[in-house]
Formats: sequence, C-alpha cells, structure tokens
Amino acid sequence: MPELPEVETIRRTLKELVIGKTIENVIVHWPKIIKKPEEKEQFMDALKGQTFKSIDRKGKFLIFYTNDFALVSHLRMEGRYGMFQKAEPVDKHTHVIFQFTDGTELRYTDVRKFGTMHLFKKGEEFSSLPLSQLGPEPFSDEFTSSYLRKRLSKTERNIKSVLLDQTVLTGLGNIYVDEALFRSGIHPERKAPSLTTKEIDKLHQEIIATLKEAVEKGGSTVRTYVNTQGQIGMFQLQHFVYGRKGEPCKKCGTPIEKQVTAGRGTHICPKCQRLKKK
Repeated sequence: MPELPEVETIRRTLKELVIGKTIENVIVHWPKIIKKPEEKEQFMDALKGQTFKSIDRKGKFLIFYTNDFALVSHLRMEGRYGMFQKAEPVDKHTHVIFQFTDGTELRYTDVRKFGTMHLFKKGEEFSSLPLSQLGPEPFSDEFTSSYLRKRLSKTERNIKSVLLDQTVLTGLGNIYVDEALFRSGIHPERKAPSLTTKEIDKLHQEIIATLKEAVEKGGSTVRTYVNTQGQIGMFQLQHFVYGRKGEPCKKCGTPIEKQVTAGRGTHICPKCQRLKKK
C-alpha cells in the first residue's frame, strides 16, 4: 500500500497534470468505489462542469479540490491514477474516468478494487469520515515529541502497533515504521510506555527525517507501485531493513531478520535493535 511518501509523490505529479482542467463527464464502471454519495449518478452529476483547482493530501489520502467540492481518494493496495487521451484504449481494471473538455482523461485503475472515493462539499471533508478520524501529519506542528510521548504513555501496545495506528499518526505504514524504528535503535516489540524521553525524541526526529528523505526520492517502489507518470520511486535503495531479510545490516553487518509484529511482516537488525524489557 502506498504510504505518505508515495502518495505525496502522486499528489505532486497529478498537480502538474490536472490542475486547471474542467470535467466534461464522469464515467463510473465500479460503483462500490464511490462511498459518498451513495448513488454513482449523484457523484457523476456533481462533478460535471467542475474544474480541478488544487490537490492536497492528508496522510495516505489524496484530496482533489474543485470549484465546489472536495474529492477524498484512498488508493489502498493498488489504486493508480493516469492521464490519457480519450481515444486511447481503456484498461479492464479502469473503474472511474474523469473526461476533460480538452480531450484528455484522468483514469483511476485498481486491480483489487479496494480504493475508495468520498465527495464532500468544500469545508466538510475534515469533519466526516474518513478524514475526521486521522491523527496529525508527521510534518505538522502538532506532531511534537511531547505529543508522541503523551500518546505512548496511554497504551500498553508495542511501539510498532502504535505507529501503524492512523488515529495516532497518519501516513506511516509498514515500510517507514520499520525504517524509523531501525534508525532509532528501537525494537518494534518494545512496549510503548517503556521508551525513555531520549528514545522518544530520537524516534520523533527519525520519523520526520525518514519520510522527508523518502519524499525527496519519490517514495519506495515495492511490488507494483509507480507514480502517475509511470516512474518508480528510488528510496528503496536506501532502506536499512525493509525488504532486506538475510542481507547484512548496513551498520553492523548482522543479517537482517524478518518476523511478525502487529500482524505485519517486520524487518529488524537483532543487534542494532535489541529487545529491552520495561
């Protein structure tokens, strides 16, 4: 699933491709992707004649702003956007098409059909699900060491579970949790309240630094992820642990191990991330 860096990369590329384009027609081939409004015809009719004004992001969600609406889109596992000419063949996994007055189309494809779209009137998007339940952005002023310390003190879960919780911090997923924990020298199974103030300060810094570096590199290409222009991300070349099972740790040379933590495949260096008891 694309995480914050990948979704931010998609946002930036889409911004260059669709801002200023006016929607002539909307085609929905798989209505279940449209979660709000309930009827696809309402979704289609509302967007006709609207112009894309800007594209924002909250965590892993894209937010397309038109004259009157906010379209909240979640790509889930394999959702993708692509720009095409109207005459080009339509892939069988294309489920939503935004046809523009200039003859181009923005097409949403999704092999697994897990993606979602919610359409709100401008100004209502953050007061309703799915955005209303999200925690702060890692790059926001709200995400401080003090905030992280407070949230970690209120749970007995392991640190990986907490960091994957989108109501605590939005945008982090399996890749960047593993990477940030390694860079912080923290074992993913450590109980959240066991972390010291120094460790939390370090973790806070490394979460932000890891994500910033990943954004600069266009995210990580894992499985089938590419951005909207078909370009691969390059941050995977800088991974310390994720996807490197059996390979030597870049810091100490110990083979990277893979285990299951918080129900997810988790990569660690057993030497650099020793499991400490509370």
